[in-house]
Amino acid sequence: MIKLRFILLNTLLLISFDGFCQKAQIIESNRLMELGSYYYPEQWPESEWERDIKKMSELGFEFTHFGEFAWSTLEPKEGKFCFDWLDKAIELATKYNLKVILCTPSPTPPVWLTQKHPELLIVNEDGRRVQHGARQHASWNSDIYRHYVERIVTIMAKRYANNPQIWGWQIDNEPSHYRSRDYSENARLAFQKWLKNKYNSIEKLNETWGTAFWSQTYNKFEQIGLPNQKELVQRANPHAMLDFKRFSADQAADFVFWQQKLLRKYIPDNIWITTNLMSEYSEVDPLRFKSLDIVTYTKYPAGGSTLGHGEQGFRMGYSNSIGFANDWFRNVNGVTGVMELQPGQVNWGLVNPQTMPGAVRMWIYHAFAGDNKFVCNYRFRQPLSGSEQYHYGIIQPDGVSVSMPGNEYVQVSQELKELRKYYNPSDTMPAYYSARKTAILYSPDNRWEMEYQPQSTQWNYINLLTNYYEILQSFTVPVDVIDESHDFSQYHVLIAPAYQLLDKKLIQRWENYVSNGGHLVLTTRTGQKDREAHLWNEKLSAPIYPLIGARNLIFDMLPESRYGEVRSGNKIYKWNNWADIVDVSDSVEVWAVYNNQYYKGQAGVTHKKIGKGSVTYIGVDSDTGELEKDMLRKVYNQASIEISDLPEGIVIQWCHGFWIAMNYSSMSYDIDIPESSTIILGQRNLKPAEVFIWR
Repeated sequence: MIKLRFILLNTLLLISFDGFCQKAQIIESNRLMELGSYYYPEQWPESEWERDIKKMSELGFEFTHFGEFAWSTLEPKEGKFCFDWLDKAIELATKYNLKVILCTPSPTPPVWLTQKHPELLIVNEDGRRVQHGARQHASWNSDIYRHYVERIVTIMAKRYANNPQIWGWQIDNEPSHYRSRDYSENARLAFQKWLKNKYNSIEKLNETWGTAFWSQTYNKFEQIGLPNQKELVQRANPHAMLDFKRFSADQAADFVFWQQKLLRKYIPDNIWITTNLMSEYSEVDPLRFKSLDIVTYTKYPAGGSTLGHGEQGFRMGYSNSIGFANDWFRNVNGVTGVMELQPGQVNWGLVNPQTMPGAVRMWIYHAFAGDNKFVCNYRFRQPLSGSEQYHYGIIQPDGVSVSMPGNEYVQVSQELKELRKYYNPSDTMPAYYSARKTAILYSPDNRWEMEYQPQSTQWNYINLLTNYYEILQSFTVPVDVIDESHDFSQYHVLIAPAYQLLDKKLIQRWENYVSNGGHLVLTTRTGQKDREAHLWNEKLSAPIYPLIGARNLIFDMLPESRYGEVRSGNKIYKWNNWADIVDVSDSVEVWAVYNNQYYKGQAGVTHKKIGKGSVTYIGVDSDTGELEKDMLRKVYNQASIEISDLPEGIVIQWCHGFWIAMNYSSMSYDIDIPESSTIILGQRNLKPAEVFIWR
C-alpha cells in the first residue's frame, strides 16, 4: 500500500468561465454533466420502442441519440421519404422526458444510391472501389453524393427545425474513412483544385515540392495524381504527401461545415451543432472544426489493444486516454462532450476482454473531471444481428436486463443528483493549482510529416505527446492541449513536443513568452524544418540555436536491441528511440549528458534563462519516460511551482469545486485530504477502477 500525501491549500483564485466562446453558451448548463444513450428505433420492432425508451428514462438517462445510420429507413427508395417512425420515436422521447440529439444520416448512403452511382464510392490505396455494406464509404468530394445528402438533410432540417425536444444536431458520425484515404477520381480532381488555390502557379508548386529531385517536375496541375505509396516503386514525394494529408483533412471539415450551413438555414441559433471525432485517427484534424458550436469525441479506452497500468490495466486502459482527449477537444472551441463512450466489452479489438468492474463508471467521472458537458453511451441495447453483435449495451440481448456496465451508468446518474446539490458556479480553483497551469502545443502538420518520415520504427509522435501528458498528470497539473492560435502567456509552462515544422515568427513568439516569465520546454526534433517540411539552408535546426543556446546539433537512433545511456547527476537513464546531441554555448546549463556512444559527455538536456523565464531542451525520447519526468520536475522546481508526485495510474483533477481521484492502476492507494474536506463519493483507500470525490 502506497501512502499519498495530497495537500490541498486553502488559498483560492477567482476563475472566470468567460473563456467559453460565445457560441458554446448554448450548451452551458447548471446541471453539470448529463448522461445519454444511443438508440436505434429502426433496428428494433416498433412494439418494443416505448418499453425501451421508458426504460432509458427510468434508468436515469437525460437524453438519447437518433438517426445517424438510418438513411435507408428514412429514404427506402429514391425520392420516397418515410419519417413517421422517427416522429414517433421523438414523441416517445418527449413523453419520457428525454432530450434528443438528432443526426444527419450521411455516413451510410443506401444501396439504391451506391448501385445507381458507384462513382460516388471511395477508391482505396490498392486502387479498388470499395463496396456497399459498411459505412463512411462515400467520397466527400463527390458532387453526386453531396446532391443526395443535401436533399435529405434539408428535408430533416425543415421537419424538425422547431421541435422543442431536439437538444442538438450531430453531423454524420466519426467523419473519416477509418484509416483509409480517398483515391477516387473525385478526390484527384478536388486535390488538383486545392493545389491551384494554394499555389496559384505550377512553378510555385514545383519549387515547394522540390520536383527537380528524381525529375518529378510538372507542367500543369492536371498532371498531378494522388500520392499513393502502393502505386510507386519508391517513396512518394514527402511534400506532396503532406499536402495530400492537409487536403484530406480540409475535405472532411468542408463536408461537415457544408452540412452545418444546410441545417442553419432552418434550425434556430440556440440549437447546437456538432460532430464526433476520434483523436487516434490522424486522417481528420479536430482543429479544423472550430466553426462548429461544439466538437465532441469518441473514446474506447479498453479495446484490447492497450495494456494499461499493471496486471489488470488492459481492462481499464491508460490513464492518459480520456484525459488527453478532454484537454484537447475542450480547447478546440471552449467546450466539449463525449459523444460515444465505451459501454463495456466491445467486438472489434484485437482481443475483447471484459472491462474491470467500475471502469465504465471511472471513465464517466474522468469525463466529468475534464469539464465535459455530457457523456453519451454507445449503445442502449446490445444488437442481435449485424457487425456489432458482441458489442455491449446498457441492456443485454434479452431486451430487459441491465448489463454490468449499464448498472454503472445507473449508479452515476444517481450520484450526479448528489453532486448537483453541492454545485456552486462561484466555486473557484485553488491558487496553487492554477499556478501549475500548463499547455502542450500540438500541430497536425508535425504529426503528419513525422508519421510519413519517422526515421525510426520506434518513433511515434502521439506516444511522445501523450507520454509528456502522462507526466503532467502525475504532477496533478491542469493541462490545455492547444494550437498556435492560443495566447501562450496565460500558461506558466508551455511544452512543445517534437515541434519539427515551424517558422521564425513562432520562434519569436516563444522568445517573447520566455522573456516575460514563461517556462518553455522543447524536445527532440524541434525546428528541423520550415512549414513546408524543407530542411533549413543552414545547420540542422539552426533557427532555434539562439533560443536553446546551441552551436550545433546532430541526432542519433539505436536499434531496438541496443541502448544508450544518459547521465544526470548520479542517475543513469537508458534510451534508444531518438537522441539529439547538442553542442552548447557557455551560457547554457547542461542538465544531462550522454554516458556512452562516441559522443559521451555531450549535452542531451539543456536549460537556458532568458529574461524572466527559461527554455529547457530535452533532446532524448526514452522508452520509460523517466528522464523526461525528472527533467520536467526540475523545470517546475526551479520555477518555484509546487507539484504533486502521483504514482502511475492515479489521476487527481479539480473541476467545478470538486476534487476527483481515479485509479487506473492494478493496486490500491490511500489518498490523504485535509480534515476540513467534505467527502462526497467513495473512500480514501482507492481500489482499482474506483473513484473518490471530495470538496
